[in-house]
Amino acid sequence: MKNLVIGILAHVDAGKTTLSESMLYLSGKIGKLGRVDTKDAYLDTYELERARGITIFAKQAIFEMGETQFTLLDTPGHVDFSAEMERTLQALDYAILVVSGSDGVQGHTQTLWRLLHKYRIPVFIFVNKMDQMGTNPEKVREELKKQLAEGCIEFGEIGTDEFYDQLAMCDEALLEEYLETGHVASAQIQKAIQERKVFPCFFGSALKLEGVEQLLQGIIHYSIVPDYPKEFGAKIFKITRDEQGNRLTHLKITGGKLKVKDILMNGDWQEKVNQIRVYSGQKFESVNEIGAGNVCAVTGLSQARPGEGLGIEEASDTPVLTPVLSYRIILPLDCDPRVMIPKLRQIEEEEPELHVVWDEQLQEIQVQIMGEVQIEILQSLIQDRFGVEVAFDEGRILYKETIANRVEGVGHFEPLRHYAEVHLVLEPGEPGSGLQLGAECSEDNLSKSWQRLVLTHLAEKEHIGVLTGSEITDMKITLVAGRAHTKHTEGGDFREATYRAVRQGLMEAESILLEPYYAFQLELPVKMVGRAMTDIEKMRGTCAIAQTNDEMTVLVGSAPVITMKNYQKEVVAYTKGLGRLFCSLKGYEPCHNESEVITSIGYDPEKDFGNPTGSVFCAHGTGYLVAWDEVKSHMHLESYLQKRADSEGETVQNYTSYTEEKWISLDEIDKIINSTFYANQGKKSAWRKRRTARDSHYESTTPVFREMESKEEYLLVDGYNIIHAWPELKELVEDHMEGARIKLLDSLSNYQGIRKCQIIVVFDAHLVQGHREEAIDYQNIHLVFTKEAQTADQYIERFAHDNRKRYQITVATSDGLEQIIIRGAGCSLLSARELKLEIEGAKERMMQDFQEAKRGERNYLSDALSPEVKEQLEQVKKSP
Repeated sequence: MKNLVIGILAHVDAGKTTLSESMLYLSGKIGKLGRVDTKDAYLDTYELERARGITIFAKQAIFEMGETQFTLLDTPGHVDFSAEMERTLQALDYAILVVSGSDGVQGHTQTLWRLLHKYRIPVFIFVNKMDQMGTNPEKVREELKKQLAEGCIEFGEIGTDEFYDQLAMCDEALLEEYLETGHVASAQIQKAIQERKVFPCFFGSALKLEGVEQLLQGIIHYSIVPDYPKEFGAKIFKITRDEQGNRLTHLKITGGKLKVKDILMNGDWQEKVNQIRVYSGQKFESVNEIGAGNVCAVTGLSQARPGEGLGIEEASDTPVLTPVLSYRIILPLDCDPRVMIPKLRQIEEEEPELHVVWDEQLQEIQVQIMGEVQIEILQSLIQDRFGVEVAFDEGRILYKETIANRVEGVGHFEPLRHYAEVHLVLEPGEPGSGLQLGAECSEDNLSKSWQRLVLTHLAEKEHIGVLTGSEITDMKITLVAGRAHTKHTEGGDFREATYRAVRQGLMEAESILLEPYYAFQLELPVKMVGRAMTDIEKMRGTCAIAQTNDEMTVLVGSAPVITMKNYQKEVVAYTKGLGRLFCSLKGYEPCHNESEVITSIGYDPEKDFGNPTGSVFCAHGTGYLVAWDEVKSHMHLESYLQKRADSEGETVQNYTSYTEEKWISLDEIDKIINSTFYANQGKKSAWRKRRTARDSHYESTTPVFREMESKEEYLLVDGYNIIHAWPELKELVEDHMEGARIKLLDSLSNYQGIRKCQIIVVFDAHLVQGHREEAIDYQNIHLVFTKEAQTADQYIERFAHDNRKRYQITVATSDGLEQIIIRGAGCSLLSARELKLEIEGAKERMMQDFQEAKRGERNYLSDALSPEVKEQLEQVKKSP
């Protein structure tokens, strides 16, 4: 008999449970159609599901049609229980995606489609509720092709020319067969569906049993049973408990057979199967043996976890959908939190969207969940199972962090009789890619066993960022170098070195705070569109009108979870119940109020002693700590990125310590400008010898002002750039920015008295709302505070461009991009370091001139005598 495991997925209220009931009824599995509204659906077995009218837990039913046995997995449609749905995908051979004919492709439908693509699951589409007034089949067909895939083809009129024309456009093999024979064989269509090139669509009404049998017959006719190997393999996708409290491990057999009393193992554990159950609804059948392609639940496994692979099956990837909200559990006064945690861990095993966290410092339990609907579910589960009535606080958003540039992180752990050094390259990944690990390390430097250990340590914990202490994501970490000692290195040494390398790299990198975003679909009366769009703009979201008619409009877009999580209540209020808001998790994007969040959280990475940023070195038999910004001056191995850059003739800025200046060499700037500005010149200038940057106007700018056409000299200083580049001023910034600013201005004022040039110090004020450009005289120099939305860089670049022919202009900055622009404008340039040296040199030269002048001035008594007295003295000298 043909055996298929199929799953039903849908946006909430699309009619998924009703379709399940119809399939079971038509197969003869049940004698009466159950209804969600009458609370008698076959697969809604939990009281909470019947009470709320939604599917919360994935259920299993087995039915037969002809020579095919179906194992049907019904999954939750509500976005808050998406993780329950996602883990069920691992067990499917085919999926049925239910789309509401009246609502079309909604936000969560697209999320489901992306997950089906990720897990490479063939899909049959059932467009439900086509019996409702106003549904337009042609419009839905266009929407499926536009928003899902061009391969979405209606299978209602199989065998027509139009049907074959659409099939032929999906694949070259189908096109060739159609051109040769005038039709396409079923075997070719089966293969195209399995390879996700064709997605059969069926239209109907599950409530009225219309189109459901055609869907089932289509699945039977066009599906292919997977070819399973003879070796045993299984994928664990769910953990539950029965009414007696027995732990059930749900798995799909993907190879060989499983028997009662078989020993199963997965690296860390080894346990025996006590019982094999095949569930259908609430009932189950115990069997002694089960073969590949079947789904079952086994008892006896106490350590198995969802996502693990058994036998030849490998573990699954990290789930795409993760919790975005965190709540503190408020326990009764007589309930000990430490006693409650093990109980909550049981529920955590069963609910993949629930993460339980114990905060040792605050001595409180926190739970991370997908959405607020889960709070009521969790409260009910705790009350029913453990008899404890809990409450929750207002909750907070779960932020994440990533980086914007590539850096090399170094971790060194060398207390007495221990040794390990690890070099990791951290680089930004694609949005939604999570944390990816790899190794490009030579075994000549670090043996394979040590490399595997480093990768294990990278994967064994949740690494946190340095902005708010949130989990890092969308990043690739690659092991590039490392060193062990033949005698003193132990496994724990590499754990310490690895963790410290991650943190040191994050401290050097340009970190970005991420927050979760909802993708939403808002249906509301036409006259309310203006109000809705204004609300969305205030929520820092974006939207567009997807469709509209005389009465209703549909807005689609995205917005931060933090600003939109309570908007459903507002929609109901101002539309008087006519509006509907559907949200699905879009993913993580840059935080809209990053500085505000960072300030409110107040995380200090250098005071997080559980996640140190520095390293431990050893000298004279004693270990000592080295701060993160000095580790690279103590490390034993050569920098991987610096070595690679040297071999490629590039410059790696991130290797330079933060205490040093990031300076672009003249040769590098010459290379950049020649490859950009001169790249378009063509052959007309090929005969002319091109002057290098150094030969033209990039000569050394020390001393500052040279005799050039007797133009008036101007020195433009990027104020905040210099303040943060001079160590003595940077220290003042932490306590008093105004003090650092005054000290810089006094120093430049003294310098102007020596050089007699025009000095303009430019400070950013671009974030000050409504600020106008402000020019102030300070002693003998000029201050400029830029206007709103104008940075100091922009002011300096504009001044240099507009006045380069009138004045001899020198710009003091260490901003790499600005350096290139200023040099390109033909102006001279000083780095922050060179400006400091120039000011100090000018003072020294002035003091030397003063000392020489003093030595040259001698006082003689004769200079003070009158001519008469001098003549009398001369006569005295001549007398005998």
